[in-house]
Amino acid sequence: MNAQQKALVIIDIQNDYFTGGNMPLVGSEEAVLNAKLVLEQFRKEGLPVIHIQHVSDRPGSIFFVPGTKGVEIHSEVAPLESEKIIVKHYPNSFRETELSDYLKSKGISDLVICGMMTSMCVDATTRAAKDFGYNCTVIGDACAAPNLEINGKPVSGENVHNAFLAALNYFYATVVNAKDYDVAAK
Repeated sequence: MNAQQKALVIIDIQNDYFTGGNMPLVGSEEAVLNAKLVLEQFRKEGLPVIHIQHVSDRPGSIFFVPGTKGVEIHSEVAPLESEKIIVKHYPNSFRETELSDYLKSKGISDLVICGMMTSMCVDATTRAAKDFGYNCTVIGDACAAPNLEINGKPVSGENVHNAFLAALNYFYATVVNAKDYDVAAK
């Protein structure tokens, strides 16, 4: 694989997912710092970076509301002017966006994915990417998930996060940590 066929996709690392936001996640502070490490590698190598920004268009939505600070991309991974920003309204970053066409136009075959939420948008996008024929790497410690509940039983954000990464690993993606990822590796 040619390094030029790689792109970094940073999904929804937005202010509402952090302390003080309307939907804070478990581990978001650590995740954004790990995402920044990988982002710095891609920038150093001059490889494509795509920022996915979720903007809610649902009536009554409590987070990612247009015009709020919460919808803004977190400052630690803020896009450079030269980096692509794709706005989405669904968990799957390919659904009703220009992502697929953009990747094809750049000759991208391999995606390195990180972001939030592991259990929703990261999962949906990674599965769709694999179905579209992309080779996917997920930077597991550069993702974060919420505490959830099923049938009245709480599930910790850490367990949600780990379960979704475990489900993606092998067929849909190779899951690695930021410190172990090397953008220059074949």
